[in-house]
Amino acid sequence: MDEGPLWWPVRQLIDAYRSGALSPVEVCEQASERIAHLNPLLHAVVLTTGELAHSQAVAAETAYRSGTAGPLAGVPISIKDAFHIEGHVTTLGSLAHADDVRPHDSGAVRRLRQAGALFVGKTNVPEFCQSATTDNLLGPDTANPFDPRRTAGGSSGGAASSVAAAMCTLGLGSDGGGSIRIPASFCGLVGFKPTYGTVPDEGGFRAFSPFISAGPLARCVADARLMHAVLADGGSGAGDDSGDVAPCRVAWCAKPEGRPIDDGVGVVAGAAVGMLASCGHDVHPVDLDLAGWEETFGPLVLADEGERRGHLLGGTYELTWYCRRSLEAAERLDPAVVAAARTALEAYRERVDRWFGDYDVIATPATATTAFELGCRPSAIAGEPVSKLWGAFPFAVPFNVSGHPAVVLPAGFVEGLPAAIQLVGRRGSDHELLAVAEQLEAALDVRPFTRLPSVTARSDANVP
Repeated sequence: MDEGPLWWPVRQLIDAYRSGALSPVEVCEQASERIAHLNPLLHAVVLTTGELAHSQAVAAETAYRSGTAGPLAGVPISIKDAFHIEGHVTTLGSLAHADDVRPHDSGAVRRLRQAGALFVGKTNVPEFCQSATTDNLLGPDTANPFDPRRTAGGSSGGAASSVAAAMCTLGLGSDGGGSIRIPASFCGLVGFKPTYGTVPDEGGFRAFSPFISAGPLARCVADARLMHAVLADGGSGAGDDSGDVAPCRVAWCAKPEGRPIDDGVGVVAGAAVGMLASCGHDVHPVDLDLAGWEETFGPLVLADEGERRGHLLGGTYELTWYCRRSLEAAERLDPAVVAAARTALEAYRERVDRWFGDYDVIATPATATTAFELGCRPSAIAGEPVSKLWGAFPFAVPFNVSGHPAVVLPAGFVEGLPAAIQLVGRRGSDHELLAVAEQLEAALDVRPFTRLPSVTARSDANVP
C-alpha cells in the first residue's frame, strides 16, 4: 500500500505545503509518474496535461510563499473529458470530437483553476457520457483499480479510476444518471451529486440537461466537501467544517421498487444503516414508491440527445452501438411522450419533496452489485432477471429525476470489492447531507486501498 502524498487527504496535503515540508512541484511530478506507470493498466486518463500541471504547481508554490494560495492550491485533480480545459482537446469519448481543441475553460474547470488546483489529465468517458460503463471507440475500456478485469463504472469511470489509483487526489465528474455515484460505489470512493442547478458548468458540454450536476469524486467526505465548495461558490469557506450533526429521521429503503440486489451488497448497506442508528439517528425501514423515473428520464434524455447530436447519424464518424441506438430511438420519439415526461418530471419532484416532510435523509444501497467484469453487465441478480441497462445500478437515477442531493460512500467489501451506501437529502441541504455522511464515514472507518503494483513495477505487472 502506497501511503505517499497522493494518498493524503486534502487538508494534510495543504498543511504540508503551507509549512514548506512538501512542494506542489514534487507532488505534480509524483502524479505524472504514477499516471505513466498505472494508466496502461487502467486506461483512466485519455490526455495527460503535464505542462499545464507543472505551471500550476509552480504558481501554487509561489502562492504559498506569498500567503495568497487558493483553497485547492497544489491539489492534483483529474478532469472528466466532458469538461473543457482551455487549449486542450475535449473528446467527449467520441471519434467525432477526437481532435476538438477548446478555446476556453468551462465553468467548473474555471473555478477549480482559480482555486489553484493542478490539472493532471483528462479522464475517460463513454461516448457523450451515454453509458454507466466507460467504453468507447477511442481506446480500451476503463478498468477498476481493485480488479482491472472489472469495470470502474461510468460515465465518470475514468475520474473514479484515477482517484482510486492515487493518480490524483480528487476527480471532477458529472452525474446525470448516477455517473458520479455508480463509479464511486464500484471504486471505493466518496461521490457527491449536488442539488440540481447549484453547480453550473457555464460554456460546457450539454447532455442529460434536466438532470445533471458537476461534482467531486474523493477518498473521503471532507475532501469532497472542500471541492464542492469550490465548484458551488469558488470556495468561500463553506466547505471547511462539517459542524455539529443534529439527529436525523432516516428512511431506510433496502430494496427500492423491490428490485433485486446482491445478498452481500445488501448486508453491507444494511450494516451501514445500523451504524447510522448507533450515531443517534432515528432509522425507519420504509418502502418508498420510486416508480416512474424511467418513464420520465428516458424520453427527456433521448429528446436532448436527438436535438444536440441527431445530425451525427448521417455523418462520416463511426458511433458506438449505444450512441447510435439512442439517436435512432430519438428519431422515433413521439413529441407527445416528451411533453408527458416533462409534466411527469415536476410531479415526480413534488412527490419526493413530500417524503422530506417526514424524513431528513433517505438511505438506499448505492448499487445492486459490486463491479462486474468488463463488457459483462449482469442479466440476473440474486437469481432474478434484470435489465442490462439499469439492473446493476437502479438506485441512483431516481434522485437525478427528483433533483435532490445524493452522496455515496464506502460501507464495506464483498469478496474483496467495494460496496457502498447512498444518502439523499432535501433539495438545498447539501452541506447538512455531507455532515451526516462524514459522521457515518467516521463510524464505519472503511478505508479502501487498491492492490495495484507500485510505480516502480512494470506497468503490465499482474495484480495479486
